[in-house]
Parts: sequence; C-alpha cells; structure tokens
Amino acid sequence: MTQAVAAPARSVRIAAIDWMRGLVMVLMVVDHASMAFDGTHDPRDSAMYPDAMTAALPGGEFFTRWMTHICAPTFVFLAGVSLALSVERKVVKGVPAWEIDKFILVRGAIVALMDPTIVSLGSGRLTLQVLFAIGVSMMCMAALRRLAWPALLAIGVAWFAIGEWITGMVWHPPGPASVIASLLVATYGGGAAVIKYPVIPWLAMMALGWAFGKHISRASAGQTRFTTPGVLATGGAILLAMFVLVRWQAGYGDMWLHRADNSWQQWLHVSKYPPSLTYAALELGLCWVCLSALMRLEPIIGVRPNGVFLVFGQTAMFFYLVHRLAFEVPATYFGLRGAGDLSTTYLVAVVLLVAIYPACLWYRGVKAANPQSLLTYL
Repeated sequence: MTQAVAAPARSVRIAAIDWMRGLVMVLMVVDHASMAFDGTHDPRDSAMYPDAMTAALPGGEFFTRWMTHICAPTFVFLAGVSLALSVERKVVKGVPAWEIDKFILVRGAIVALMDPTIVSLGSGRLTLQVLFAIGVSMMCMAALRRLAWPALLAIGVAWFAIGEWITGMVWHPPGPASVIASLLVATYGGGAAVIKYPVIPWLAMMALGWAFGKHISRASAGQTRFTTPGVLATGGAILLAMFVLVRWQAGYGDMWLHRADNSWQQWLHVSKYPPSLTYAALELGLCWVCLSALMRLEPIIGVRPNGVFLVFGQTAMFFYLVHRLAFEVPATYFGLRGAGDLSTTYLVAVVLLVAIYPACLWYRGVKAANPQSLLTYL
C-alpha cells in the first residue's frame, strides 16, 4: 500500500516583507538627500570621530539622521530572510545544490560590485557601503546555509555579544582602523576611500534573517506552534529591553560611543559604524516590532498590487542605484554638496519619491516579463 505524502506548502510572497523594505527605503531617501545636499548633515555616529560622544545637533537634524538608522539593518536582515525563502523554493523544486550555490555566489558578487563601481563613480571616491556588505555576506551564505538554522541564529547573537571585544583587538578609537580591519570588523574613512560596513557584523545580521526565514518556512508547513508575528513581536520586545539595559550601563555594548549625559539625543546616539550591540538591539527591535504589526495588518487590509511601499520594496536594487546616482552625481560633479539645509532635504526627497515611483513600476514589469534575464540577480 502506498503511503500518502503531504505536498510541501506552496510558497506565497509575504507582502509585509516588501512593505517593510519599501518603508525603510523611503526613509533612506531622506538620509541620502541630507548627505548630498544638507550643509548641516552630521554622520558622527561612530567612535572614529574624536568628538562623537559630545556631538549635538538641533533636534530636527538629529532625528532626521537617527530615524534612518533602521534602514541598513532592515535591508540586511530581510536580505537574509528572502535568501532563505528563495533557497527553500529552489530546494522544493529539486534544483541541485551546486546550482543554488552558483546563483547565490553570482548574485552576491554582482551586488557587492555595485559599490566600488557605480556608487563610487557617483560619489567620486571608493565607497564600500551597504551593497558591498550585503553582497559579500550573501556569498558567505552559500557555505553557511548548510548549517542548521539554530546554528546561524547562534552565530548572529554571538557576534553582537562578543563582537566589541574582538573589534577592540584591531581598532582603538578615535580615528580610523586599518583598511583590512575595516573590511572585517571596524571602520575606515580617508580622503579617497570610505569603508563603513565591515562584513562580519552585517553577515551576523543576515544570519539572523536566514534563521527567521527558515522559521517562516516551518510555520507555513505547520512544523511549529509559534506564529511568525508572535515571534517577531516577542523578539523585538526583548531586543528593545536589551537596548535600554545596555545603554543605561554606558559600558560594554556601546562600541565606545557611550552616553555623555541623559538627554534623549545621547540615549539614541548609538554607533552605526561599526554596529554596536545597542545599535543592533534598537534597530532590529524596531524592525521586528514593525514587521510583526505589518504581518498582522496584511490579512485585514489586503494587498494593493501597485501600492507605493509594495512597489518600492519589490524593486529595491533598481530603486537604490537610481536614487543614489540622482543625488550623488549633482552633489559631486556640479558643486551642490551641502548647498541646502534641512528643508532642502525633505523637498528633494519628496520630489525624488514622486519621480521614481513610475520608474520602479516600469522596472518591475520588465523584470517580471523576463524571468530568465540577468535582472533575476537584481
């Protein structure tokens, strides 16, 4: 007698993930508009700068910078989630392991090369930022994906627990670290080059995303009793509590960027370059709580196929490259760097968002119509 075997659960794209990605992309545009055109833009969220601890900005300037801190952790975490779900779909279809590895390696290499080529050309100097970190981390996942998801979860947690201790072996702020150390764990900033996204801490965030992506797959197959929104909400609350506790201690976990006083700016002025425990706990905590809320909202309000956040979230790479060049080229080559103020930042951001939406809609259609093209890697 033939035993019936349950068919694998059909993979359905989760709109809330695209919404979350699209939301932080809107915030990212504000930050990059400020970086290009706001003369008072101040990115001293790193112990690399001698006066970073006592740095103070007007409330509006500070909050404009701070609210965008959620962007990079969300991108990298969701990149891990999406990679896990994509690999799961390929495995279910019977795609050989070597083909999956090849896809991950090629895609990671293409993404990583965007920073030292296209983005660097726009900014006029060698720039290794979030695309480089995402791409290299993705390439590492071609091997790390063979580990069980609890092991990847442990790797992600362990780095932020001991990462500051390891970083301290090769970096003694203030001042930049060596180039090699900055590629791995620290931060480098020179006249001709900037390395602000070391691979290992961002790989840790991607590993956390992979582990969560595996949870989504297990939940959709009925293999766990813990709901996905519930896991996110609980995890987010734990991370936010950890942020408060560690930041209150003003010691290990701040990546040397401790509170100078009890003002709200000093509480929120955490180290992004490289990401501290307090930074990761705060930003991933906010990301998880928001994503949990969006997942609960999705079945209630439904999904608009051409919704702004959905479209932006589904065309992330195209969106990123177009808006970076749209800001950096005039700022770098036409003398507009720092030519405006905070109002300029928001005006330029709004204009860009309005203009880029139809372009993203068009690109999404082209990519969908050519599923076997190179666009698959983007």
